[in-house]
Amino acid sequence: MNKVVTGEKLKGNGRTFKSVTAKKWVAASLAGVLWIMPVLGAEGSHWFGPTKAPVASAAEAFKTTKLGEEVITSGAIMMKYKYTATRSGKNINGLADVIRVDLNNPYVNVDVMTGKGGNLTTRQSTGGMAKETGAVAAVNGDYFNTGGEGAPIGGQVSGGVLVSTPSQLDGMYAFAVTKDRTPMIDEFSFEGTVTAEDGSQFQLAGINKGAYNPEGTSSTYSHSNQMYIYTDAWTALERPRNSSTTPTEVLVENGVITQISANAALPLAVPKGAFILRSHGLAAKFVTEHLAIGQKLTSSYALKSKTTNQSLDPANLQMMIGGHTILVNNGKAAKFSRSISSIGGYRARTALGYSQDGRYVYVIAVEKNANSGGVSMTELQSFMTDIGVWKGLNLDGGGSTTMVDRPLAETSATLSFNTEYGTEQRSIVNGLGVYTSAPQGEVKGIKISGSDVLLIGQKASYSLKGYDTYYNPIDVAAGNPAWTSSGGSVTVNAGEATAVKPGTAKLTAKSGSASASTQVTVLGGDDLASLSPTVATAPLVAGASVSVPVTASTKSGAKITVPSSALKWEFVGFQGAVQDGKLTVNSVDAGATTGYAIARYDGFSTAVVLSTAAATSWENFENVTYPIAFTSNVATVQGTAAVTAGTAERTGSKVLSLTYDMTAGSGKMYAYAQLNGNTGKSVPAAATSMSLDVMGDGSLNWLRAEFVDNSGATAYVDLAKIMDWNGWKTLNLDLSGSGIKFPASLKRVYVVNVEEGQDERAKTGEVAFDNISFTMPSLSSDAGLPKGSASMSIGSKSLLLNGTKQAIDVAPIEKDGTTYVPIKVVMDAFGGTAMWDQTAKKIMVLRGAKAMDLTVNKKDYTLNGKRQSAEVSPIILQSRTLVPLRLVSEQLGLQVKWEQKTKTVTIES
Repeated sequence: MNKVVTGEKLKGNGRTFKSVTAKKWVAASLAGVLWIMPVLGAEGSHWFGPTKAPVASAAEAFKTTKLGEEVITSGAIMMKYKYTATRSGKNINGLADVIRVDLNNPYVNVDVMTGKGGNLTTRQSTGGMAKETGAVAAVNGDYFNTGGEGAPIGGQVSGGVLVSTPSQLDGMYAFAVTKDRTPMIDEFSFEGTVTAEDGSQFQLAGINKGAYNPEGTSSTYSHSNQMYIYTDAWTALERPRNSSTTPTEVLVENGVITQISANAALPLAVPKGAFILRSHGLAAKFVTEHLAIGQKLTSSYALKSKTTNQSLDPANLQMMIGGHTILVNNGKAAKFSRSISSIGGYRARTALGYSQDGRYVYVIAVEKNANSGGVSMTELQSFMTDIGVWKGLNLDGGGSTTMVDRPLAETSATLSFNTEYGTEQRSIVNGLGVYTSAPQGEVKGIKISGSDVLLIGQKASYSLKGYDTYYNPIDVAAGNPAWTSSGGSVTVNAGEATAVKPGTAKLTAKSGSASASTQVTVLGGDDLASLSPTVATAPLVAGASVSVPVTASTKSGAKITVPSSALKWEFVGFQGAVQDGKLTVNSVDAGATTGYAIARYDGFSTAVVLSTAAATSWENFENVTYPIAFTSNVATVQGTAAVTAGTAERTGSKVLSLTYDMTAGSGKMYAYAQLNGNTGKSVPAAATSMSLDVMGDGSLNWLRAEFVDNSGATAYVDLAKIMDWNGWKTLNLDLSGSGIKFPASLKRVYVVNVEEGQDERAKTGEVAFDNISFTMPSLSSDAGLPKGSASMSIGSKSLLLNGTKQAIDVAPIEKDGTTYVPIKVVMDAFGGTAMWDQTAKKIMVLRGAKAMDLTVNKKDYTLNGKRQSAEVSPIILQSRTLVPLRLVSEQLGLQVKWEQKTKTVTIES
């Protein structure tokens, strides 16, 4: 009897490289393939439908470039690739990560990781399983029924033990490595029997399988009239869930039947080392007629290749993991072995393959994130053939795509790149791990670990880490390394560095005869794209206090918290202080209705605007007098939208509740909570930010708001690209770049389930909204600003302000089609303040809720902390600083008109 026990299995950044649910139905999914599985009492349906496999078509154009590689451990390297794909005539760039495992190296191997504790019916992230099992690298694995207990669709061998058998589905391939370290990719079926003590036999349908609809058979349900073995790897009490069959179960311990439960499941999990024989219909009849407590029961089974018809003893395998379609065969794109229509689109992808000589295994993950556009299935084939894959298959991709690896000299694996959901890793059923058994060697090298980018004033710790001759981590800290820094931008003491000025520094650590260096860049103001305080507005009231930590966004997209010591604060309209990230108003200047707390980092500025009224409560749903209704773009999407009593921490208050059920819909689906019919509720003045409390449902759906502005245009605001939280959370949204022309109306808030990757998000759920507020500075900080009209003519030192002529000390000029004026003229006419920094040649203009920084002869400027670029820049002419009139006026909320005949410019407010 082949022993059937559990094994280990699992499913589904910066680095430096060397250059070179309904009652009647359960909705389940297979990486985008929607199955409707009947539960007990429901009438038949089919899992997939037809499995027509189209011929793989070539990608329009695909080019692969290797960026570099880094050793993970002896026999395994991480290789980074860039690819360029042509889609509809446009070039799309992306990134792919490949772990190449050398099967000729005796110290490295690949194996399957499984859930938590190496058990089926549990789920864990790829990184979690890698940490638990000690993998030095890992990737997500097989497809699985997201509505099931947590078992793979394909077969699985882990640690040389058969954990789960292939499902009876067409075109589902598997990757395996034999115990003599030979890789293979094939489509397998399962055949096995149990033998009673009287010699009678019955055919086994599988081991440790969830419920599904088989293909190529007359049976509608996988467990109807069938017999399955469940081992102690299956920890769930249901064997399996939603099978539409009533089981007769037999407990077998040490080869002897110890319990039989007729027409009912045994009320226990499988004991350690035992197995439960699960039967139904004809199989249950066999149990009744041939099995009895105290009798012996044996089993035998094998895997069978569908391509060669040869049997394969699972005992000869070291590992096996299931996948989907074959992708590459004989070094060329293969015909897809089953339909890929439901796993189409440009997604993150996971794949496995091996080289022609069988020496190398390629563990492949293609990224889809802010840096990479994902790939289609045909593009994935092109990539695999480009890098040398001889035979390869597709693993579960999309949002499940996750890769972790252990950087050189580090002790644990970390996320190799951001997933489609950012740094979140989905909990999956199994995955492929890379393991090392190398002994400890001699010190081969050392490296410095720590941030390679700092801000002025920032302190950071650096550590010296070593690796041995097998590229595994080794402790070198005991050598008390000596640290030095060159370049003058960073000081260092015992591994703690302090950034002192913009530039590049070289940190060097020496331990004995070994040394290592790393380059650290200290960012200056010119390297930043924005500075963002946590709040854009605050109350202008003596004694008011508000937290104002500032985050810098670099031009490369990185976000870094700015150390307090790196910021210089300046106050206009009040006396105050910022200490430990908290702004306090000590006193307000006489007559001031607007104040500014200006934060500067190496000359780059942002401002908190203070006014007599800050955030304005817009709706708390306590006394709603307008109608609220549920709507959708799909007729079969159901739901409710209503003001209801809050629960948990919202007990005693009212909230806007939105429930949705999209299980009967398809395509891109919306669930709207519509406010006040088609009109919406008014947001009366220009809003710079929005705040609201949202009860998330962890559905990973998209949450949005829809506004209609005073021009009749519709504007959409992302409240959360991914709802990855449960319970209440406060969301703060910056509306300054939304393009909404106020006054406007908030028409609806809603949940979006987009078609791409739909299987990875919940189709039912409930969200709630409360305490919506808008920061509308014009209600206070812009109040009292002069209104009217001012006209000036080129070369004339006079201004016509609201019909009254007055002299100005400098005439406007026209240069290269741009009109320039002294900013003081505009400020005097329409309110505001202009401040000149002679040393930096900068002009800061403050008006209402706007803070604008301009630099002479530079086209870049900042507006409320965000770097922007103009076609023209301020100039100095005859010892006078002149600014581009249209740029400055329109950014400050003024309108400019030009009369060509008279060379007259008119400004209106």
